[in-house]
Amino acid sequence: MIQMIIAPLLFATLVGGIAGAGHFKDVGRMGVRAIIYFEIVTTLALLIGLLAVNVMKPGVGLTLPEPSGAPPITAQPQTWQQIILHVVPTSVIDAAAKGDVLQIVVFSMLFAVGLSMLGERGRPYVQWCEVLAETMFKVTHIIMLYAPIGVGAAIAYTIGRNGLGVLWNLGYLVFTLYVALAFFALVVLLPVMLMFRIPVGGFARAMKDPALIAFSTTSSEAALPLALERMEQFGVPRPIVSFILPLGYSFNLDGSTLYLSLAAVFVAQAANVDLTIGQQVTMLLTLMLTSKGVAGVPRASLVILAGTLASYNLPLEGITLILGVDAIMDMARTTVNVTGNCLASAVIARWEGQFEPRDIREVTG
Repeated sequence: MIQMIIAPLLFATLVGGIAGAGHFKDVGRMGVRAIIYFEIVTTLALLIGLLAVNVMKPGVGLTLPEPSGAPPITAQPQTWQQIILHVVPTSVIDAAAKGDVLQIVVFSMLFAVGLSMLGERGRPYVQWCEVLAETMFKVTHIIMLYAPIGVGAAIAYTIGRNGLGVLWNLGYLVFTLYVALAFFALVVLLPVMLMFRIPVGGFARAMKDPALIAFSTTSSEAALPLALERMEQFGVPRPIVSFILPLGYSFNLDGSTLYLSLAAVFVAQAANVDLTIGQQVTMLLTLMLTSKGVAGVPRASLVILAGTLASYNLPLEGITLILGVDAIMDMARTTVNVTGNCLASAVIARWEGQFEPRDIREVTG
């Protein structure tokens, strides 16, 4: 139910926001600022992941499962050419059907620019998009009435299938990831809030519900509709939040990038493969590229991890070792993904001089 509203919501908010007031003139500048911010923050996340796994060494002493004990995992690492080509959809209908956020964003931006160039003739379509966006927010509220049932069922299934015993062997890995993510929040996200004068308490209140949905569903996209609404209520203008938040879902997945660097070295440790500092730095550079465009759905990072392991001839069976507790790790990293992107929208709004913080309690009543 949540996935079905992603494409129309993104299209409506982006087109209405960009074309609504000639905002496309600012998109280029905003995009450059956003990419600079994204690259700095995600690089710090990768470095913290590497630091945590090298200090705590959660993979040392573990034994990889036998290859015959699970179906083979096949994955091909993406080249930079493939990633660039993937940005532009062959068909926007296909992109919407697959839920490819980045392709939907690219098409919506181009459509909005074209609509702006029509001037007054394009105004009826801009108004239609604005009405569509408001309608999709109402649909989001309807879906959220069912959310507690869906979230409860999803968590019950995960625990019922794997059992609580899955934490015993890999508990240290889970602990390492949670420590690394908490460290990232304290030494990166908190200083960013202070540097750009983002009210910490107000931001925490605005993030409460989207973060809970992200933690419960392990899906960044599931939290996207409510995150868009909450950040707008917090004081980020709709044109900015509707542009930065979806863009961040492809270029600023802080939790997932931290997890990828940590998990890749964890598999090397479990396989008794000693990676040199140079190899780890090269792996970091690879992950900086391959982690872009990770789908905001549960366990999507495992695909990127498989491609990275294949690139460095590390045993893909290591992924089967992680799968037992990946749902628990996914909860934390997805929460950090959503939090980091919401903060990015506030940072860019402040950078653009358009951030007017409001108390979310007064707005929502």
